[in-house]
Amino acid sequence: MKILIADDSKVMRQIVLRTMRQAGFGHHDFVEAADGAEALDKVASDAPDLVLSDWNMPNKTGIELLRDLRSGGNEVPFGFVTSEGSEEMRETAKAAGAMFLIAKPFTSDHFSDALSGMLG
Repeated sequence: MKILIADDSKVMRQIVLRTMRQAGFGHHDFVEAADGAEALDKVASDAPDLVLSDWNMPNKTGIELLRDLRSGGNEVPFGFVTSEGSEEMRETAKAAGAMFLIAKPFTSDHFSDALSGMLG
């Protein structure tokens, strides 16, 4: 499977990647995007099987990315990995079509719980 990690912080993209490996998902292919606009382009060019996105990014936020994907008919599985995890954000994410929202700080267990059914 190909997994797109979208976050404007390179350090955070690396932390997400490391945590995915710790959760046992390191054998998948990973693609990175530095903001929502780049992520939208990468979804079109790389056709990932899963998108893990930050919420707050320049050029296009994670929620704007998700809404653009869904309005264009793209149903790629999508989850947020973000610094905020309020109930309102979780409801907004779910209503827009996100599978889950993992709030920072996170552990490999958070990824295992959210993704084990999908990624095995």
